[in-house]
Amino acid sequence: MTTVRTEAMGSERRRFLRSAGSAGLVLVGLAAAGAAACGRPRKEKDEDADEDGKEDHAKGEKDQNEKNEAGDEAEVTPGEDLMQEHGVLERVLLVYGEAARRIDRAEALDPGLVTAAAGIVHRFVEEYHEKQEEEFVFPRLEAAGRETALVAVLRRQHARGREVTDEIVRRAGAGKPDAALAGLLRAFERMYRPHAAREDTVLFPAFRDIVGGRAYVELGERFEDREHETFGAHGFEDAVAEVARIETALGIADLAQFTP
Repeated sequence: MTTVRTEAMGSERRRFLRSAGSAGLVLVGLAAAGAAACGRPRKEKDEDADEDGKEDHAKGEKDQNEKNEAGDEAEVTPGEDLMQEHGVLERVLLVYGEAARRIDRAEALDPGLVTAAAGIVHRFVEEYHEKQEEEFVFPRLEAAGRETALVAVLRRQHARGREVTDEIVRRAGAGKPDAALAGLLRAFERMYRPHAAREDTVLFPAFRDIVGGRAYVELGERFEDREHETFGAHGFEDAVAEVARIETALGIADLAQFTP
């Protein structure tokens, strides 16, 4: 009797443990499912929130940078700087062309205006702009084996241009403009128009290609420092203002008059 009761109790205990074990497995499964149903989406939501936060932060930094850049003066690259200086040269060439035209037609011409224009060429173009090219641009291209034939021609033209400028100053200083002076003015113009155009379209792009990156920006800063050391705070602006005064004196300051 006792044995039968004991066996019955054991059997009952085993059934309870099996039931409890099954229930435990169910609870564990439910807990895992709950974690999968609740916990993971929460994690993904947190990651999405982090990504959204990062995007918002990046956008905020971009907006702030744009605001800062809008308030600051934009940096001028070396190529832009050199091409702006070519603009001064082009305006002097316009003066030279008008002076030569007046000489040919025996019209009134103050030779002092020619001397003043040649002075801009000497100070701003030859002694500053071309020296920048000869010191910073030409050697880098030659060392890289880029546009070496073009650089050789440009160097020769720099040298010849200085000789022509000296002769222009000498003849204009004689007091009476003549055909020889007109010829020199035209020869200078004929050489420097393609000279500047070839530098703008071939030389300066090649120069930027071999320098590039931060070094190119830093070189632009060196150009600006050199300009300030040579001419003061407004070297380019002063050269533009001076050539504009000569244009006004010659009656060629109004751009509209050149419209065909």
